[in-house]
Amino acid sequence: MADSVNQEQSFRIGAESSPTNSVRRVVVTGASSGIGAQTATRLAADGWSVVALARREDRLKAVADAIKADGGACEYKVCDVTDEESTDRVVSEIVAEGPVKALVNCAGAAFGKDPVATARLEDWRGMYELNVLGTLRIIQKLLPTLKQSEGTVLIVSSTAGIEPYEGGSGYCASKFAERVMARVLRLEQVGEPIRIIDVSPGLVQTEEFSLKRFGGDHSKADSVYEGVPDPLHADDIAESIRWALDLPDTVDVDSIVIRPRAEGSYTKLHREG
Repeated sequence: MADSVNQEQSFRIGAESSPTNSVRRVVVTGASSGIGAQTATRLAADGWSVVALARREDRLKAVADAIKADGGACEYKVCDVTDEESTDRVVSEIVAEGPVKALVNCAGAAFGKDPVATARLEDWRGMYELNVLGTLRIIQKLLPTLKQSEGTVLIVSSTAGIEPYEGGSGYCASKFAERVMARVLRLEQVGEPIRIIDVSPGLVQTEEFSLKRFGGDHSKADSVYEGVPDPLHADDIAESIRWALDLPDTVDVDSIVIRPRAEGSYTKLHREG
């Protein structure tokens, strides 16, 4: 018995002193705005070396420059997670440059809010390509190096993947798929040196999410948050991500559901006035 305890203690000491366990390099997708940008900023402030990925180079560079101006470590790479060639190229570069400890999947969007009877196939296709297949693609390509570092795959899904609502069929379906992906991957990787975490935000007010959903219609986008006291902001989600990643490698927070106090569910939202 004593030998077993000593062996276990030796293993833990060895694991804690392993170079791969001290790696603090994280890949953040969708890092040009919203939750992705704030996550990159928050993690860099916490001592992580950030590799920021997104499609829009101008926005991405601005995020990276701001992080570096504040003394953080951040490099950016233009990457479209819906494109196989783009993702292959960028992941090859990332892996060649060193080990990776965490992947935070923030890339995602909602397109339209039409009922099933009249929803546009292009909107559904766009959401599946980005929210589901894009997430799957980057996870598959980085999973081997993450396991070498005893790392973490973190997926930012949505409460839309928990409770459906009228007009949200396409977005809800894509986020259900994303959450199921996280859960199944967790089951499949039990026993492997990897954590799988799902973060499901509720109402979060960002500069682009609702604006993109409603095709640039500012009045519709603003109405989503009208009268809601203290909706969540991107940094609230970034802090929950930072906290989950900062736990010991052996602690897996399977799921975090985070909402503003004013939101009981999608259909139970307190508005003032």
